[in-house]
Amino acid sequence: MIISIASGKGGTGKTTVATNLAASMGPDVQVLDCDVEEPNAHLFLRPIIEEVQTITTPVPEVDMDKCNLCGKCGEICQFKAIVVIGDTVLPFHELCHSCGGCMMVCPEKAITEVGRELGVIERGRRNGIEFVHGRLRVGEAMSPPLIRKVREYARPDALTIIDAPPGTSCPVIASMKGANFILLVTEPTPFGLHDLKLAVGAVKILGIPCGLVINRSDIGNDEAWSYAREQDVPVLMEIPFDRRIAEAYSRGEMIVEAMPEWKEKFRGLYDRIEKLAA
Repeated sequence: MIISIASGKGGTGKTTVATNLAASMGPDVQVLDCDVEEPNAHLFLRPIIEEVQTITTPVPEVDMDKCNLCGKCGEICQFKAIVVIGDTVLPFHELCHSCGGCMMVCPEKAITEVGRELGVIERGRRNGIEFVHGRLRVGEAMSPPLIRKVREYARPDALTIIDAPPGTSCPVIASMKGANFILLVTEPTPFGLHDLKLAVGAVKILGIPCGLVINRSDIGNDEAWSYAREQDVPVLMEIPFDRRIAEAYSRGEMIVEAMPEWKEKFRGLYDRIEKLAA
């Protein structure tokens, strides 16, 4: 089963839920941190990194000795990543989406592909938990290709927990698409509710079963619960605003290790997810 843990905004507790759920489920669990712009699950899981792999994406390179300046490459590119200007062809690698269209339409076979670095993927383990995360290269604009590479490590025979990036844009969709269940994390504040509505809208478009965890559940107001009832989104867990939890978090510790009684609560969360995803 693939469970993607997402939220409409940052800081709601996605990583807290993802890491504690993984630690509660015992061995043969994967954690894929797809928040490649700012991964932080490793701060809590503290895996021993066993492998580092540089990830590249194909981008065009033009042999001007073969090029006849016909401009077909620029015509097919919807992102203006390659253009003919005067007597030369300029590829803009940062805009390229690696579709290969320019190379296919070139009548002179003047375009080949070279690799542009996206970032790195690091793999490791900790207490039976398999860990994978991506680190996007500084200055890189497109994270979905690296997210898809991280997701390629998902094993069909394991429970896979994806820590998605915040928001509802392309990186989040890349982290949620194809999951068996989306677990949304929110907080009972006006900002939390606003972004929860955006996240629920995205999940409904994808047509994936979802549920809700309300973090810091004893602050704010009850509008998150009211909205969840309106949208038929079950509230599967509530995490209180507890000083002990905050102190454990500040030390980089997981709730289930600092407060072992929470392990059964997270196992109960998984049981509820399993029933809804069936």
